[in-house]
Amino acid sequence: MSRPAIIISELDAVRIDKLLEKPEYATLPVAQALNTELDRATLLSPQAMPHNVVSMQSEVEFRDLNSGERYVRKLVYPSQMTDSSTQLSVLAPVGAALLGLEVGNTIQWTLPGGSETHLEVLGLRYQPEAAGDFHL
Repeated sequence: MSRPAIIISELDAVRIDKLLEKPEYATLPVAQALNTELDRATLLSPQAMPHNVVSMQSEVEFRDLNSGERYVRKLVYPSQMTDSSTQLSVLAPVGAALLGLEVGNTIQWTLPGGSETHLEVLGLRYQPEAAGDFHL
């Protein structure tokens, strides 16, 4: 299965690399998949990020193409998770799948247990780089 090209900010990539080095996260099933995504990503400075790409702290609207359900979630680091109805950890399988995708992209992603999800990015309600928040 081919995956769409992804773009990740250099700042996000460094932070995620550090996160994945921590023993409590390094052995998670999603850690290897996220490392693979980082390896294949085009890395750009936060200032050069296209404004239609899901980055950390983005509020993304997406659809599960298997169920048709729509969601809006803010993509966050695990330590920032306070409300699963409004936030999505980058270490959750769906969070890892959305990182770096452009609006309009779809991706198939293997979930723990072997089932697959098929996601489509519908829009970004907020992206830090588009708002000039390059430090988030």
